[in-house]
Amino acid sequence: MKNNLHVFLGSTVADAAARPLHWVYNQKKLLAFIKGKKDFTFLKKNKSPFYSIKTGKVSGYNDIGQVMLKTLIEGHENIEKRFKKNILNNFGPGSIYWKNYNLRKKYKKVKDWRGIIKGPWIHQNIIETVKNIKKEKKLTGGKKVNESDGFCAALPYFLYGYNFKNLKKIISIVTVSKLSLKYALVKFHLIDLALKGSKDPIKEFILKYKNNAYFKSVITGIKKVKKIKKKSHPFAVKKLGMACSYPGTFESSIHSIINSTNYKSAILKTIKAGGCNCSRVNFIGAYFSALKGVNSIPKNWVKKTLIAKRILNQI
Repeated sequence: MKNNLHVFLGSTVADAAARPLHWVYNQKKLLAFIKGKKDFTFLKKNKSPFYSIKTGKVSGYNDIGQVMLKTLIEGHENIEKRFKKNILNNFGPGSIYWKNYNLRKKYKKVKDWRGIIKGPWIHQNIIETVKNIKKEKKLTGGKKVNESDGFCAALPYFLYGYNFKNLKKIISIVTVSKLSLKYALVKFHLIDLALKGSKDPIKEFILKYKNNAYFKSVITGIKKVKKIKKKSHPFAVKKLGMACSYPGTFESSIHSIINSTNYKSAILKTIKAGGCNCSRVNFIGAYFSALKGVNSIPKNWVKKTLIAKRILNQI
């Protein structure tokens, strides 16, 4: 089956590149970590204050997409049912993610427990999803946060050509937040336009949906970003949103995109701004890979991404 998995490769490589500096919210500290480096991707020493995994591995954001890819490699029948089963295997009880989740609960009483977690970090949406799948609920997605897990989960599925109606079902397996669904769909529309040859997907999206009530707040947000286009990216991210939540994570991503000419510069810019860079680069990496093609992803970055080979084997 034909796919556009080079776009998922772009997302995966970007996530692995940013991962050692994930969730560094102090921009002064971050600048000290990368001082004197032109390329500060794939830092050998973990600098995330919350968790530590081997350089070259991906964050929980991208890993939910890897679970979807595994599901699709296995076959295209009963995708939703098998995806849920694979989520339980990868993130649920018995996994290193769940073990670390239980460790976090144990350390919550400690005043400053950051840095204690060795291994991957499970996100709120995935915690809720695991619990809801185990309870056999009809709606399994998390609803407490408005974050990017739904987009990341559905990206490989979308790249195999499944339509937007089916896409909503996949996103909802991981998140039922209305904001998360809306911004995930916007990201997919932008990637779709890029894959179809649009020179400026953001401009085309605004023109196409300017009278669409559902996307009105999104377009207002993009216009707000354009007003501060000339501001430095770290300044803009601090203003628009450094954290994982929508709309900030989307608007900060748009600022990076409109101020970058290629994949590499956009990813470096995003990492340098700090905060939840992994949630942003998953989208930005996918966007530029769709816009500029697989050769826009630095080959030496691909080699450093531990799971890249599995994706390359499917392209």
